[in-house]
Amino acid sequence: MALAGSVRTVRVLGLDPGLRHMGWGVIDVAGNRLTHVADGTINTNEKQDLATRLTTLHDGIMEVIRLWQPDEAAVEETLSNKNPSSTLKLGMARGIALLSAAKAGLPVEQYLPMLVKKSVVGTGHAEKEQVQHMVKMLLPGFQRSTADAADALAVAICHAHHAQTRRKVDLAVLGVRV
Repeated sequence: MALAGSVRTVRVLGLDPGLRHMGWGVIDVAGNRLTHVADGTINTNEKQDLATRLTTLHDGIMEVIRLWQPDEAAVEETLSNKNPSSTLKLGMARGIALLSAAKAGLPVEQYLPMLVKKSVVGTGHAEKEQVQHMVKMLLPGFQRSTADAADALAVAICHAHHAQTRRKVDLAVLGVRV
Protein backbone atom coordinates (compact mmCIF):
# COMPACT_ATOMS: atom_id res chain seq x y z
CA MET A 1 0.00 0.00 0.00
CA ALA A 2 1.35 3.44 -0.97
CA LEU A 3 2.18 6.03 1.64
CA ALA A 4 1.04 9.64 1.41
CA GLY A 5 2.94 11.49 -1.31
CA SER A 6 3.84 8.41 -3.34
CA VAL A 7 1.83 6.98 -6.21
CA ARG A 8 1.79 3.24 -6.72
CA THR A 9 0.92 1.80 -10.11
CA VAL A 10 -1.71 -0.91 -9.98
CA ARG A 11 -2.30 -3.16 -12.99
CA VAL A 12 -5.96 -4.10 -13.44
CA LEU A 13 -7.42 -6.91 -15.56
CA GLY A 14 -11.00 -6.32 -16.66
CA LEU A 15 -13.08 -9.24 -17.92
CA ASP A 16 -16.34 -9.09 -19.89
CA PRO A 17 -17.71 -12.65 -19.67
CA GLY A 18 -19.13 -14.42 -22.69
CA LEU A 19 -19.16 -18.05 -23.75
CA ARG A 20 -18.50 -17.28 -27.42
CA HIS A 21 -16.29 -14.22 -26.88
CA MET A 22 -14.78 -13.21 -23.55
CA GLY A 23 -13.31 -9.73 -23.68
CA TRP A 24 -10.27 -8.85 -21.62
CA GLY A 25 -8.45 -5.59 -21.05
CA VAL A 26 -5.45 -4.56 -18.97
CA ILE A 27 -4.80 -1.03 -17.72
CA ASP A 28 -2.27 0.57 -15.41
CA VAL A 29 -3.60 2.92 -12.75
CA ALA A 30 -1.31 5.49 -11.09
CA GLY A 31 -3.33 7.95 -9.05
CA ASN A 32 -5.83 9.46 -11.49
CA ARG A 33 -3.85 8.41 -14.55
CA LEU A 34 -5.11 5.45 -16.58
CA THR A 35 -2.93 3.83 -19.21
CA HIS A 36 -3.98 1.23 -21.76
CA VAL A 37 -1.68 -1.81 -21.63
CA ALA A 38 -3.35 -4.52 -23.71
CA ASP A 39 -6.70 -5.97 -24.71
CA GLY A 40 -8.21 -8.79 -26.68
CA THR A 41 -10.85 -11.46 -26.91
CA ILE A 42 -10.78 -15.14 -26.03
CA ASN A 43 -12.95 -16.94 -28.58
CA THR A 44 -14.43 -20.42 -28.33
CA ASN A 45 -15.64 -22.76 -31.04
CA GLU A 46 -19.43 -23.09 -30.92
CA LYS A 47 -19.16 -26.59 -32.38
CA GLN A 48 -17.24 -27.87 -29.36
CA ASP A 49 -18.89 -29.22 -26.22
CA LEU A 50 -19.48 -26.91 -23.26
CA ALA A 51 -16.69 -28.37 -21.10
CA THR A 52 -14.12 -27.83 -23.86
CA ARG A 53 -15.30 -24.26 -24.40
CA LEU A 54 -15.07 -23.49 -20.68
CA THR A 55 -11.57 -24.97 -20.63
CA THR A 56 -10.61 -22.72 -23.55
CA LEU A 57 -11.82 -19.68 -21.60
CA HIS A 58 -9.92 -20.72 -18.48
CA ASP A 59 -6.70 -21.39 -20.39
CA GLY A 60 -7.02 -18.08 -22.24
CA ILE A 61 -7.53 -16.08 -19.04
CA MET A 62 -4.59 -17.82 -17.37
CA GLU A 63 -2.40 -16.95 -20.38
CA VAL A 64 -3.46 -13.29 -20.20
CA ILE A 65 -2.63 -13.26 -16.49
CA ARG A 66 0.74 -14.92 -17.14
CA LEU A 67 1.62 -12.44 -19.89
CA TRP A 68 0.43 -9.20 -18.29
CA GLN A 69 0.85 -9.90 -14.55
CA PRO A 70 -2.14 -7.91 -13.20
CA ASP A 71 -2.41 -7.00 -9.52
CA GLU A 72 -6.21 -7.04 -9.40
CA ALA A 73 -9.12 -8.25 -11.48
CA ALA A 74 -12.63 -7.00 -12.15
CA VAL A 75 -15.45 -8.98 -13.73
CA GLU A 76 -18.75 -7.66 -15.04
CA GLU A 77 -21.75 -9.27 -13.38
CA THR A 78 -24.30 -10.85 -15.65
CA LEU A 79 -27.98 -10.14 -15.58
CA SER A 80 -30.61 -12.62 -16.63
CA ASN A 81 -32.13 -12.35 -20.07
CA LYS A 82 -35.15 -13.83 -21.82
CA ASN A 83 -33.48 -17.14 -22.63
CA PRO A 84 -32.77 -19.16 -19.44
CA SER A 85 -30.33 -21.46 -21.27
CA SER A 86 -28.28 -18.49 -22.51
CA THR A 87 -28.30 -16.94 -19.03
CA LEU A 88 -27.02 -20.20 -17.53
CA LYS A 89 -24.20 -20.51 -20.09
CA LEU A 90 -23.21 -16.88 -19.57
CA GLY A 91 -23.15 -17.55 -15.82
CA MET A 92 -20.79 -20.46 -16.41
CA ALA A 93 -18.45 -18.24 -18.42
CA ARG A 94 -18.56 -15.66 -15.62
CA GLY A 95 -17.77 -18.40 -13.11
CA ILE A 96 -14.70 -19.33 -15.14
CA ALA A 97 -13.59 -15.67 -15.14
CA LEU A 98 -13.98 -15.43 -11.35
CA LEU A 99 -12.35 -18.80 -10.71
CA SER A 100 -9.38 -18.21 -13.02
CA ALA A 101 -8.52 -14.82 -11.52
CA ALA A 102 -8.97 -16.09 -7.96
CA LYS A 103 -6.86 -19.22 -8.61
CA ALA A 104 -4.11 -16.91 -9.91
CA GLY A 105 -4.15 -15.17 -6.52
CA LEU A 106 -5.75 -11.94 -7.69
CA PRO A 107 -8.25 -10.02 -5.60
CA VAL A 108 -11.45 -10.02 -7.70
CA GLU A 109 -14.27 -7.48 -7.65
CA GLN A 110 -17.57 -7.64 -9.52
CA TYR A 111 -19.52 -4.74 -11.02
CA LEU A 112 -23.03 -4.51 -12.41
CA PRO A 113 -23.27 -3.35 -16.06
CA MET A 114 -25.12 -0.18 -15.01
CA LEU A 115 -22.31 0.78 -12.62
CA VAL A 116 -19.70 0.15 -15.32
CA LYS A 117 -21.60 2.42 -17.73
CA LYS A 118 -22.10 5.09 -15.08
CA SER A 119 -18.40 5.02 -14.14
CA VAL A 120 -17.25 5.37 -17.74
CA VAL A 121 -19.96 7.46 -19.43
CA GLY A 122 -21.74 9.14 -16.51
CA THR A 123 -25.08 7.41 -16.99
CA GLY A 124 -26.06 3.83 -16.22
CA HIS A 125 -28.22 3.61 -19.35
CA ALA A 126 -25.52 4.45 -21.90
CA GLU A 127 -25.45 2.68 -25.24
CA LYS A 128 -22.58 0.33 -26.13
CA GLU A 129 -21.25 2.84 -28.67
CA GLN A 130 -21.09 5.57 -25.99
CA VAL A 131 -19.13 3.25 -23.68
CA GLN A 132 -16.69 2.36 -26.45
CA HIS A 133 -16.22 6.03 -27.37
CA MET A 134 -15.49 6.99 -23.75
CA VAL A 135 -13.05 4.09 -23.31
CA LYS A 136 -11.14 5.47 -26.29
CA MET A 137 -11.22 8.97 -24.75
CA LEU A 138 -10.10 7.77 -21.30
CA LEU A 139 -7.34 5.52 -22.64
CA PRO A 140 -5.33 7.45 -25.25
CA GLY A 141 -3.66 5.09 -27.66
CA PHE A 142 -6.41 2.49 -27.44
CA GLN A 143 -7.58 1.46 -30.88
CA ARG A 144 -10.84 -0.46 -30.57
CA SER A 145 -10.06 -4.05 -31.39
CA THR A 146 -13.43 -5.64 -30.54
CA ALA A 147 -16.55 -4.52 -28.71
CA ASP A 148 -15.92 -7.24 -26.10
CA ALA A 149 -12.39 -5.96 -25.44
CA ALA A 150 -13.67 -2.37 -25.11
CA ASP A 151 -16.30 -3.57 -22.65
CA ALA A 152 -13.61 -5.35 -20.63
CA LEU A 153 -11.54 -2.17 -20.52
CA ALA A 154 -14.64 -0.32 -19.28
CA VAL A 155 -14.89 -2.85 -16.43
CA ALA A 156 -11.22 -2.21 -15.60
CA ILE A 157 -11.81 1.57 -15.63
CA CYS A 158 -14.84 1.16 -13.34
CA HIS A 159 -12.73 -0.89 -10.95
CA ALA A 160 -9.92 1.69 -11.05
CA HIS A 161 -12.31 4.43 -9.94
CA HIS A 162 -13.98 2.39 -7.20
CA ALA A 163 -10.85 0.67 -5.89
CA GLN A 164 -9.00 3.99 -5.66
CA THR A 165 -11.74 5.37 -3.42
CA ARG A 166 -11.67 2.18 -1.34
CA ARG A 167 -7.86 2.47 -0.91
CA LYS A 168 -8.19 6.10 0.24
CA VAL A 169 -10.78 5.09 2.83
CA ASP A 170 -8.53 2.25 4.03
CA LEU A 171 -5.58 4.65 4.40
CA ALA A 172 -7.73 7.18 6.25
CA VAL A 173 -8.84 4.46 8.66
CA LEU A 174 -5.14 3.71 9.29
CA GLY A 175 -4.52 7.42 9.95
CA VAL A 176 -2.43 8.02 6.82
CA ARG A 177 -3.06 11.39 5.16
CA VAL A 178 -4.08 11.14 1.53
